[in-house]
Amino acid sequence: MATAAPPAASRIAVVTGASSGIGAATARRLAEAGYRVVLTARRKDRIEALAEELTAAGHAATAYPLDVTDRAAVDEFATAFRTVGVLVNNAGGALGADPVATGDPDHWRTMYETNVLGTLHLTQALLPKLDASGDGTVVVVSSTAGHATYEGGAGYVAAKHGAHVLAETLRLEIVGRPVRVIEIAPGMVRTEEFALTRFGGDAEKASRVYQGVAEPLTADDVADTITWAVTRPPHVNIDLMVVRPRAQASNTKVHREP
Repeated sequence: MATAAPPAASRIAVVTGASSGIGAATARRLAEAGYRVVLTARRKDRIEALAEELTAAGHAATAYPLDVTDRAAVDEFATAFRTVGVLVNNAGGALGADPVATGDPDHWRTMYETNVLGTLHLTQALLPKLDASGDGTVVVVSSTAGHATYEGGAGYVAAKHGAHVLAETLRLEIVGRPVRVIEIAPGMVRTEEFALTRFGGDAEKASRVYQGVAEPLTADDVADTITWAVTRPPHVNIDLMVVRPRAQASNTKVHREP
């Protein structure tokens, strides 16, 4: 059954990390669902090209270059809005796959600042605008890494646990206000950049992540899930949805064809 268009007061949707992958796919899906999407990311050329694509297709889209770890820039960004209907905290990412004994503290710091503090900055800055809409939704795109650990993943797992706890705690703290808090936790998603970035541009290492897996999730699979959750009736809150490909039973058990 098709979802109804969002109410007029809630039609602005801010998507962070919208320059590629899940963020870009989510922006496209929300635009198709009737939202006026605001695309944020550090790569100005990418989000401007996406905004042009969406506008050419008849959708309302605006690009706003933004580093979610820069609190002053985030606060300035928030002044542009009277109300916001949806905030999709998608900016994040992983760096490295080293054990705790040899992990790079700079990688850990970067992952925490982007995945956790970036989400905190945007959520704090836009929460009054989400409240003012009368029907706001905060989406935190975490990961199955935020729910179970695995060897070589401690830095990323710690950051995504932080994002999960942020969402869970916020939901408790604002209950009774007209804002939902949704957490989407994807498992193995094959995008053009995630694994490549994690392994410092090493294409061979990146490709091994998905080796033998017939159908990892795509960015559009996750975007479809996010959009479905956001477009439920206002009284329906999808607290947490874990989304994995059929081939993945857990973070450490994946079926791979020979």
